[in-house]
Amino acid sequence: MAIEDLLKKDTGKGVLIGLGVAVAATVLATNGRPMAKAAIKSGMLLYEKGMEKLAELNESLEDIVAEARAEVDEELMEGAIVAESGELKTDSEGESETNNESDAPSA
Repeated sequence: MAIEDLLKKDTGKGVLIGLGVAVAATVLATNGRPMAKAAIKSGMLLYEKGMEKLAELNESLEDIVAEARAEVDEELMEGAIVAESGELKTDSEGESETNNESDAPSA
């Protein structure tokens, strides 16, 4: 009956909760350290893998940007060559245009 009397009083509940926490802390202190260390190691490994994947993604993105830049530069060079030679260019409707300044209206 002593335990039932302790549970009826708030002070008794506090003492029992305190003892339970002390026992749990002792168990966690002996077993918790290896578990915490394993969790930290797993986190570190995941971080490293994530950084590797991010580096691969960054490299792929840089390659795509370089390819796009090369294509744009090539198209600009082709356009400059056509403009310098004065050849006729055809627009999308099939009408021809000249690159001569003499066709421009005078001001």
